[in-house]
Amino acid sequence: MAMTVQSADHDDSDLNTTINTTPLVDVMLVLLIIFLITIPVALKVVPVKLPDARNIPTVTKPQNIVIAVDENDNVYWNTELVSNNNELIERMEAALKDANAKGVPLPEVHIRGDRNARFESIGRVVYDAQRAGIPKIGFITEPHEPAQ
Repeated sequence: MAMTVQSADHDDSDLNTTINTTPLVDVMLVLLIIFLITIPVALKVVPVKLPDARNIPTVTKPQNIVIAVDENDNVYWNTELVSNNNELIERMEAALKDANAKGVPLPEVHIRGDRNARFESIGRVVYDAQRAGIPKIGFITEPHEPAQ
């Protein structure tokens, strides 16, 4: 085996100044092979059909309770004005007892809050529903129209 030792009078024109890309190509080929082997393994999962992302309009059933809060913080049971929170709680408890007596599913409370209503008023209705034992509360909103 021979070895070249540079001498003091050596000029730079004999030096190889190009980049050796062979190690880079070797590493990239190895990484490509690793990815080709691991991708089919990663894709073997439980096949599940995911649901479409769509807004489904709310269907108001007769047993559901619709409570509206207007911008003046007035609370309405369906279309009837409720005078205070105790009356609201009593009505919700009566609706629960009636559903249990008839053997029908428990009613849901759908809250329609005016966009200018205070959050405190709507929060009070949610709290009253909790106190009455309502298991499911929902908020009714207008569908969002995409900007054109």
